[in-house]
Amino acid sequence: MTKTILFIDSPSFGKLDMIEAMKEKGFEIELFYHDNIFSYPNDPDFDKAFDDMFVKKNYLFVFSFNYFPSVSNGCKRHNIKYLAFVYDNPLTSLYSYTIINSVNHVFIFDKHSYEELAKLGITTVYYLPLCANVKRLDKMTLPADKNKILSSDVSFVGSLYNEKHNFLDRMTDLDDYTKGYIDAIIEAQIKISGYFFIEELLTKDIIEAMKKSLDYSPNKYGTETVEYVYANYFIARKITAIERNRLLTAVSNKFKTKLYTHNETPELPKIKNMGAVDYYDIMPFVFKNSKINLNITLRSIQTGIPLRCFDILGAGGFLLTNYQADLFDYFTPGEDFDFYDSEESLLAKIDYYLSHDKERAVIARNAYEKVKSGHTYKDRLELMMEVAEVG
Repeated sequence: MTKTILFIDSPSFGKLDMIEAMKEKGFEIELFYHDNIFSYPNDPDFDKAFDDMFVKKNYLFVFSFNYFPSVSNGCKRHNIKYLAFVYDNPLTSLYSYTIINSVNHVFIFDKHSYEELAKLGITTVYYLPLCANVKRLDKMTLPADKNKILSSDVSFVGSLYNEKHNFLDRMTDLDDYTKGYIDAIIEAQIKISGYFFIEELLTKDIIEAMKKSLDYSPNKYGTETVEYVYANYFIARKITAIERNRLLTAVSNKFKTKLYTHNETPELPKIKNMGAVDYYDIMPFVFKNSKINLNITLRSIQTGIPLRCFDILGAGGFLLTNYQADLFDYFTPGEDFDFYDSEESLLAKIDYYLSHDKERAVIARNAYEKVKSGHTYKDRLELMMEVAEVG
């Protein structure tokens, strides 16, 4: 039996870690990428390049991070199983008609999204949390002077979604009623954790006004809706931008805080913006050297555990996060991490944990051991292969 996996070489944070896990299990990896991989659902140039790979050799299965309809259709042509590990949410390709292809085994990390697809009768999608490469993280070392540069009482790594191309901000000609309505539901959503209701509140009139300002047409090869896209891509990002700005303002007004992000942040004068940080080479040391690592989840991730959380816990860092329901299925608050449900509780818990070093260290160690013993790329690979009945 062949031991080679065709690995779709699309940009992804976990690529090197998953390849390492595959090689540890004795598999050979062949990388494949084509500029038209995002074609929806088919492109003759992509199809030919993909089909040519199967002239050369046979593969055990095809693997990708995130889900590509073009790859699914290619796997269907060659009757080979397609394992896709999704780390983005939202992801419109999950609503492609190709999702029902029998070769698919699509694993998504947000339980709410999985349940919504399951309700539609989709049987090719499974729930699977993300993970960390603890083995790699354990081996990493950094000179003491560099560790000092990265040390901090509080840190946050991530986008503030303050880019000029923010979709909602580009709707500059919305009428006063629509703008006021959207502003009101944004403020209401900010006050609620654990339930994302924006899509339900986008009425026909509001959708029409948004389309008039910045039109979006659902792809005709899938079941995605305008409401889904406006709620999850436009408004959820704006909510996250507002929430991260407000929380980081409050935190940096009281505590020494470092921010690792791409853009300049003049709106956060008391925070130390360290700029962007490399995912593999530097980011783990930020988590190791920060007393408290914050997670402020992108609001379109409704229940799932963001990759940032596993990166923090796998590096042995202390995690203080907003409420995410899936976390409670695998980790215990106050024992493996802690969470906040308001600005007031966030500030109070930062204040508490900064003055309780031993408790903070024990909690971080507990979570690290749990990730090491059951939430690695090797664990996830084995489970995906078991579900797909390959290998």
